[in-house]
Amino acid sequence: MNTLILSVLTLIIFELLEAWWQRSDTMLGVLANGYHYYQKSIFLFLLMHPSFYFVLFVILSTQILNGWMVTILLLKSVDIFFKITMMQNIFVKNQIDELLGSFLEEPLSPWIFLTGVSLYPFLLFYVLT
Repeated sequence: MNTLILSVLTLIIFELLEAWWQRSDTMLGVLANGYHYYQKSIFLFLLMHPSFYFVLFVILSTQILNGWMVTILLLKSVDIFFKITMMQNIFVKNQIDELLGSFLEEPLSPWIFLTGVSLYPFLLFYVLT
């Protein structure tokens, strides 16, 4: 039971860290924050997602790889690779669709950054119980 609580709390801390450094008023700002680290090194950008590596650690240490754990891993992987693709298209290649450009400049709700904090720890708790 202690490892369950510790695992969920650790994931919450990592998700709050990710929400903190990605926070911006628009999606373009979120991508610009990520591109700041991506410019220095893609490895630094990948290291700025500690919850992904923590989920991998939990999978390896608990030997649990069911559908919900795969869902967590899949959502986190798609999120990271989608951001990398968007950053390359916007900041490196300067290829942005007009419709996508208007979407990226729409204001974001401040609560959107807490969706990972509310979703992933709940799923991890469900998986480990």
